[in-house]
Amino acid sequence: MTSIESPCILVCSMDMKTGYCFGCGRTRDEISGWIGMSPQGRRAVMAELPARLETVERRPRRETRRTRMARERDGTA
Repeated sequence: MTSIESPCILVCSMDMKTGYCFGCGRTRDEISGWIGMSPQGRRAVMAELPARLETVERRPRRETRRTRMARERDGTA
């Protein structure tokens, strides 16, 4: 089984003004349809995410679980 590339950083909260997730920048429809998207479709969405994240009202302030786990694994505590 192959893994599906995802921009998810486990900060699942939507910016009500833009409709984008604070963590990854995807819309609800993109998140729910991610598994069914073609690899090309996922890459096209991912190319738009940095610009989208610049438009959200606020940034997450807490450390995400993924970041914490990576920090602990790498020993950079």
